[in-house]
Amino acid sequence: MKKNLHNPEHEAFAARLRQAMKDAGLKASATQLADSFNLRYWGEGITAHAARNWMFGVSMPKQDKLKTLSEVLNISPQDLLFGPQRVVHAVKETQLTDGMGMGDTEMLRQYLQLQPEQKRMVRQWVRMSLAFQQSDSPRLDRLAQANRP
Repeated sequence: MKKNLHNPEHEAFAARLRQAMKDAGLKASATQLADSFNLRYWGEGITAHAARNWMFGVSMPKQDKLKTLSEVLNISPQDLLFGPQRVVHAVKETQLTDGMGMGDTEMLRQYLQLQPEQKRMVRQWVRMSLAFQQSDSPRLDRLAQANRP
């Protein structure tokens, strides 16, 4: 007979997982989590039942699956396992925006007002733009030189 033991560590992980899913724009659905996970994981995928067990604190993912899960949800594995780490030194807004022009500062202020799903979309767009810029840097340089007067 299987005993259903109360495990506070697993329950805390499950609560962080559900919040991370919400922040990433996923429904609180084990099937949707399993599908999103399996699109990125190169090993043997998970079932909706396994995802449900993670979501309700019955079990926790192994290290390799935790890494993929954190990528799906745009959260660090450490934050997913242990919760957000408290920053010891507070950063003043002036330190954060030093060297930024007014346009950049305004853009940052507006970004901080976005909902989690929109923030996730902006972060993905920036990552893709940087990847494109880095992979296509010589071509971009030639285009810039060609467009100079």
